[in-house]
Amino acid sequence: MARGSTRAGKAADAYQAARSHPYVQRLIEDEELRDNLRDAYEAARHAYGRVTKNGKPAKRLMDDKKVQRDLRTAADSLREASEQLRGRRRRKGGFGKLILLGIVGAGIALVVSESARKTVMDTLFGAEEEFEYTSTTSGGNGSGTT
Repeated sequence: MARGSTRAGKAADAYQAARSHPYVQRLIEDEELRDNLRDAYEAARHAYGRVTKNGKPAKRLMDDKKVQRDLRTAADSLREASEQLRGRRRRKGGFGKLILLGIVGAGIALVVSESARKTVMDTLFGAEEEFEYTSTTSGGNGSGTT
């Protein structure tokens, strides 16, 4: 009788086939991949619990910032896990985050510092000219007639 014809033999064959699959191998060997999948599951479970609590799930999805944060975390973790399964690793940090940090820092500096705002405006649009306003109407009784 062939090994694959018994129930135990079929299970052993299925085990060997699954174990030799590249995705299963990566899941077994890559702790970061497992962490990302676990994080995605926990965030989605937490979001689901908040959405289904006390009815009105549509309102909770739209208004509850914690639900939105959990769903974003779950999506990010699943995206990272998917890239890891396909063999593409995303770099943590990187040049894009540095640029974003610089832009945010410059924006905060402009909001906080009036002299920085004035310097940027003068650089972009030229120095502001001072002028004195003089009325062209004669000012007696306010009616414009003399």
